[in-house]
Amino acid sequence: MSYTARQLVTRSWYLSGIVARRLQSVTGDQATDGLFLLNALLDWKSIQIDLIPYWTYYEFTAEVGVETYYIPNLFAVESLTFNIGDVRYPTDFTTRTAYFGTGRVDNIDSLPSNWYFNRSLGGGTIYMYFKPQGAYPIKIMGKFGLTNVTLDTDLLTIYDPSYLEYLRYALAQYMCSEYGILMNPESKGILKAIERQLMDVSPPDLSIQKTSILTAGTGINFGDVNIGHGWRP
Repeated sequence: MSYTARQLVTRSWYLSGIVARRLQSVTGDQATDGLFLLNALLDWKSIQIDLIPYWTYYEFTAEVGVETYYIPNLFAVESLTFNIGDVRYPTDFTTRTAYFGTGRVDNIDSLPSNWYFNRSLGGGTIYMYFKPQGAYPIKIMGKFGLTNVTLDTDLLTIYDPSYLEYLRYALAQYMCSEYGILMNPESKGILKAIERQLMDVSPPDLSIQKTSILTAGTGINFGDVNIGHGWRP
């Protein structure tokens, strides 16, 4: 079973009311225009990530001495860990100013203890310090999505049918706006209801973990790097 972008565009034209179902067919120009609007919508959703309900577990392998890693279609990162054998170690998120604006020694290869994520064209870049000293399996929990599709792209490879139903209503609203007409009030109400539900599917983790100078943080500390090399008694 597949659900192509062409099918989504066609069903959105019918939902918008601009093309009459069973009386008209979607023309080639309308398919092209609809695809343009769909890609614009997907690109906007890569910024409005609260309406992407999926947190996906993703793994890649670190390279020795390499600080930056570009991952296509990655929009946000919630957590990052690495493994030494069967043991998983946490790392700490660092703000942009703290990561790029503070003093440090750049030529150390060791256990990664801090990371920062930055949105990039078509995906995102993860920065890690210290630079990995081994080919560690890096595991992240992140939000992924598409920003550019063709009419033949199978959308079910990334999104489930319930999210494609949301995209159908959202794209129909885009089409109505493009033509300067009002969306059917009932359809607009369904769209708003779906958006409210999406906000509750996988809300952000807002839990707070308190730390002090007398307790260890969640990530790797100086002793881990220089004495234990990742292992603790």
